[in-house]
Amino acid sequence: MKRLRLTGQAGLALPIMLIMLVIMLVSSVYLLKSSTSTALATGNMAYEAALSKSADLGLLTAFGWLDTTARNNKLLLNADSAGDGYVSTMNTTQTVHTPAFWNGSKTIVDAAGNHIEYVIHRMCRYSGAYDLIGPPPNNCMQTAANTSTLNNTVALGDSLASDASQLAGVPQVHYVVTSRIAGPRGGNVINQAVVMIGA
Repeated sequence: MKRLRLTGQAGLALPIMLIMLVIMLVSSVYLLKSSTSTALATGNMAYEAALSKSADLGLLTAFGWLDTTARNNKLLLNADSAGDGYVSTMNTTQTVHTPAFWNGSKTIVDAAGNHIEYVIHRMCRYSGAYDLIGPPPNNCMQTAANTSTLNNTVALGDSLASDASQLAGVPQVHYVVTSRIAGPRGGNVINQAVVMIGA
């Protein structure tokens, strides 16, 4: 009769399993951290989009005032109107981060209670008529009508659409509308639009 010989176990499976558990633990920590970072980034982007939409309300309100004033009494655009957030000049050395840029601005409140500040700058060096000869002459950013046709049936810059804007010989003066909002969680958004209105 043969005797069975007992051999000692090498125990190779246990260290491999421990290494696999450590790898799974580390990868689960990174996965959790990654999903948390993604959720935070998505939340921040949604928050910034909501602030930008609120800041657009400032642009829309400012444009509404500018459009109504231009239709009813265009001469009012030759002078500042602080109560309406309108400045008839633009200092090109200032940026939106310069406090003086916001002199004469107006603040409105949206439905969510956010305070939105906007200012309209006419892109002119001085107050008064855009074509003021001077002294000193007023320099305004303008777009003139282009009447060239180059053998086309339509002038350059014109459209065949029935509802397209028709530019006559009167130039269009440029206005910069700037709106900003400071959100309750520290987010800040500044939006700008350029509007051209016939002089």
